[in-house]
Amino acid sequence: MREKQIERKLTIAAKNMGGIAPKFTSPGFDGMPDRIVLLPGGYIAFVEVKAKGFKPRPLQLARHKLLRGLGFRVYVLDDERQIMRLLKEIGGDAG
Repeated sequence: MREKQIERKLTIAAKNMGGIAPKFTSPGFDGMPDRIVLLPGGYIAFVEVKAKGFKPRPLQLARHKLLRGLGFRVYVLDDERQIMRLLKEIGGDAG
């Protein structure tokens, strides 16, 4: 499945839980994750979306490490079947 298709399914699933998953852009700070997931109750996480079998680039991995060091959750999503488990992990019983 293509990256854009997985991203779309993630945004729809987040919306169905009462949250949002907007595209995250950070001009001048490359390598940041594709989406920021915001769920009811103040739950937040970053999600790097990849096509099936693709891995984050070294710069992306460095950004993930930085964000995790700041206390944020960061996920790599490359399979639509991971979406619901990922969202439940982010938001507990949100939605």
